Amino acid sequence: MGEGKIEKKNIEEILKSFNASLEYGLSSEEAEKRLKIYGYNEIEEKKVNPIIKFLSYFWGPIPWMIEIAAILSALVKDWADFFIILSLLIVNGVVGFWEEHKAENVVETLKQKMALKAKVLRDGVWKTILAKFLVPGDIVRVKIGDIVPADMIIVKGDYVTVDESALTGESLPVTKYVGDELYSGSIVKKGEAIGVVKATGINTYFGKTVKLVESAKTVSSFQKMIISVGNYLIVVAIILIAIIFVVSVYRHESLLETLRFALVLAVASIPAAMPAVLSITMAIGALNLAKKQAVVTKLVSIEELASVDVLCSDKTGTLTKNQLVCGDVIPFNNFKKEDVIFYAALASNFEDADAIDNAILNEAKKLGLLEKLKKFKLLKFIPFDPVIKRTEATVSIDGKEIKVSKGAPQVIVELCNLAGKIKEEILKIIEKLAEQGYRSLGVSVDRGKGWEFVGIIPLYDPPREDAPEAISRIKKLGVIVKMITGDHIAIARNIAKMLGIGDKIVSMTELLKKKKESEIEKLVEEADGFSEVYPEHKYKIVEILQKKGHFVGMTGDGVNDAPALKKANCGIAVAGATDAARAAADIVLLAPGISVIADAITEARRIFQRMESYVIYRICETIRILFFMTLSILVFNFYPITALMVVLLALLNDIPILAIAYDNVIEQKKPVRWEMKKILPISTILGLTGVVSSFLIYYIAEMLYPGEYGFIQTFIFLKLIIAGHSTIFVTRTKDWLWKKPYPSPLLFWGVMITNIIGTLIAVYGILVTPIGWGWAIFIWIYATIWMFINDVVKKILVKKLNM
Repeated sequence: MGEGKIEKKNIEEILKSFNASLEYGLSSEEAEKRLKIYGYNEIEEKKVNPIIKFLSYFWGPIPWMIEIAAILSALVKDWADFFIILSLLIVNGVVGFWEEHKAENVVETLKQKMALKAKVLRDGVWKTILAKFLVPGDIVRVKIGDIVPADMIIVKGDYVTVDESALTGESLPVTKYVGDELYSGSIVKKGEAIGVVKATGINTYFGKTVKLVESAKTVSSFQKMIISVGNYLIVVAIILIAIIFVVSVYRHESLLETLRFALVLAVASIPAAMPAVLSITMAIGALNLAKKQAVVTKLVSIEELASVDVLCSDKTGTLTKNQLVCGDVIPFNNFKKEDVIFYAALASNFEDADAIDNAILNEAKKLGLLEKLKKFKLLKFIPFDPVIKRTEATVSIDGKEIKVSKGAPQVIVELCNLAGKIKEEILKIIEKLAEQGYRSLGVSVDRGKGWEFVGIIPLYDPPREDAPEAISRIKKLGVIVKMITGDHIAIARNIAKMLGIGDKIVSMTELLKKKKESEIEKLVEEADGFSEVYPEHKYKIVEILQKKGHFVGMTGDGVNDAPALKKANCGIAVAGATDAARAAADIVLLAPGISVIADAITEARRIFQRMESYVIYRICETIRILFFMTLSILVFNFYPITALMVVLLALLNDIPILAIAYDNVIEQKKPVRWEMKKILPISTILGLTGVVSSFLIYYIAEMLYPGEYGFIQTFIFLKLIIAGHSTIFVTRTKDWLWKKPYPSPLLFWGVMITNIIGTLIAVYGILVTPIGWGWAIFIWIYATIWMFINDVVKKILVKKLNM
């Protein structure tokens, strides 16, 4: 097929295989039958019922904990607690549902990319129908400007030039002729052709891409972290409640009282505000990222970006400009560089310019040749023909005619009848340019004495100006950059070298020849980039890297990138990306290039640090209250705080901590992750240290005011507020708490104000027994001393756990 022609017999065989007629097309009845077999030429949309989606937010470890607490409240007829707990449950569900609702639907966007109408031969008559009604075997006509409505094989016409960049990532338009396949979604740039439909809907090349997008489902590390924390606290709470029930049965205590205590313990164990606090922290971070020209479409992608340690970047349009430019022109036969561009420009059609013509026009502008070109009058123009592989123009000036031609260098060499050393020299230059990743263009002129070889124009898709610096910055953040392209390996190597990515470029053709999966995985992990890549390959590359334990970021702009963008831990659609790529991505860049990614990674890591600080704080406080209350009832048979105090603690502890979203943090130089094997131990041990301080204050209060349970409960209540808030100053940094960065004013004063509110409640006895100013000041001093003790414990643990 490479020579551009196909035997008539083969065309007949192709038509026969589809039971189609080039003169008559399909009959309406036959088309109707096939429509029932193959379905509509569209992408089926899979939607989850909104009610089911909303109810899903009430299923999971933390919702279960809240629901159990609500049931216990109803059993003991504590309706005030019941409605407070129910409100927390509904608020969390509504917030989660709304955030998900705002995310765009990938399949819907891809569906809209399909061509709306098609010119089809039915019952011997050409008709315009909706493309969704096309079936395999239909005879369809496409012309310049049309979107190809289905996968089809050309059976009639000279040739068409189509833009497949959004599908394959190839920057140059591709010329197709009889026998070649046109892909659904590609755009006809030149020519007209008639083809027989080979595949429709989900069976097209485009549709298979959609299938990959649909199958690319990943559970975010944020969701895994929430589940881990919930499971951990559930297990701890269940064990403690079970111990209490066993002891209460042994002591012959009231079942109702035991249930009441179980309720208090359940309420204390629920990190009810945790999803909301983390969502607000990410939402504030999303606003900061938006200021840096990075729009977040899914909030959880922020902490995924912070964890990314491998960034797979699409080449065309992302690392490069997706437009051809001229390299260093090589003149021959005493011609100058300006002459080569001048004659190439005369052999171009600027009214219907393709990528090569535009590159030459831009170079002619740079060299100031436009005025000179205007003096020549075009008499005849033969456009590029894939058979002869060159263009030709006849032009005149002052009544004198000359001919010019440009095209494949080997063809121009033959046109000029070159032989011997000069032919050998030219072919060596072409070969060398190909090895360096350039496409070569030969130029010739006939001034009345036969064709003369003017020179060679190297063409390439240049890197973006900001790309090398951006890649350097991303690498300094501990992220490996791998380039992915559909181009030939020579082009990929050249661009990778220019960008400073590395020289180990692997051809997917060679990679897939490897039989052992272990060999493929090793090569993928070690490679600096990949060439000759198709959409399913991109998806596979991301999948392999994830299997090897990497958090993968993927940038792209075309439909062909959508599956890998969706599969990646963090998909990033660059500026000017197609709707399909934007819909599949987690983050959409508004500024061109990838330089904004370095800023986005840094900001994401700041956000992650804030979330990690809060999670350690929240688990620590939950453990502190759970163990203190359980041990109090087991050892002293005494409720250290009331159910009302537990609710007040939850409100006063979590409301000011919302300001963690604005806290000052140290920028991490390496990717960060939710390391639950480190977070749970440090949180638990810090929590247990707090239990020791709580029992010590209980002992002091009991010693000074024996039997005065109301006073003791308020005493402990105020201690838990002040000490609880001081914990955030301990957990917000892995260094000593008095070192920089200091807490943000909003966080510091948010904590101080709620501490003062808690102090006023305790001093003046609002809903509790009053303790007076003297004891309140004593508790402040006591809690502050323990804050520094906790800081020492934290530093020891950070060192031991290598955090």
